[in-house]
Amino acid sequence: MRVILAEDSTLLREGLVRLLVEEGHDVVAAVGDAEALLSAVAAHLPDVVVTDVRMPPTNSDEGMKAALEIRRRFPGVGVLVLSQYVEQRYAVDLLTEHTDGVGYLLKDRVVQVEEFLDALRRVGAGDVAFDPEVVRRLLARTTHPLDVLTERERQVLAHMAEGHTNNAIAARLHVSRSAVEKHINSIFDKLGLSGVDGYSRRVLAILRYLRA
Repeated sequence: MRVILAEDSTLLREGLVRLLVEEGHDVVAAVGDAEALLSAVAAHLPDVVVTDVRMPPTNSDEGMKAALEIRRRFPGVGVLVLSQYVEQRYAVDLLTEHTDGVGYLLKDRVVQVEEFLDALRRVGAGDVAFDPEVVRRLLARTTHPLDVLTERERQVLAHMAEGHTNNAIAARLHVSRSAVEKHINSIFDKLGLSGVDGYSRRVLAILRYLRA
């Protein structure tokens, strides 16, 4: 994939560049601030952007604002956001604005190389990839809507929010694919989403909680 990196830490940025190049990806630009990121995306139109949330000049939310702007201006470009902490508002903004080709990982996850690369691949393929801890924190905000679900349905929903396929969920929970499909259909029924067409029902199921 063609990738652009945006990270103000030179050490981390160069480390990610080396990792991605070794994995066969084409890093077309590596920048240290949000303005340079937007310029690089316009110039190169990559498959995926990997960006930090907090970037110069204020080190607040410039990276997230740039990520949302990229998705609005270049909807075909996937965006994988990295954050030092679970910043719930930013995660909700990202998932609410767009339901495909987005991801949100904690930086600690980057050192677990296979998980980081898997998230990058999923975002590049147009799927979602959310850090399990981010999902846990977001779902914890929405106790009441979850009361309609069984414990197993909550587990399935959490894995859906992380962007895993039905096969991957089945493997993680040690159940059959058909069992996962039954749980997902039950989730859709309980949330009134059975009549909604398309894969976006998976994301809409999460949004019902996040927006409650």
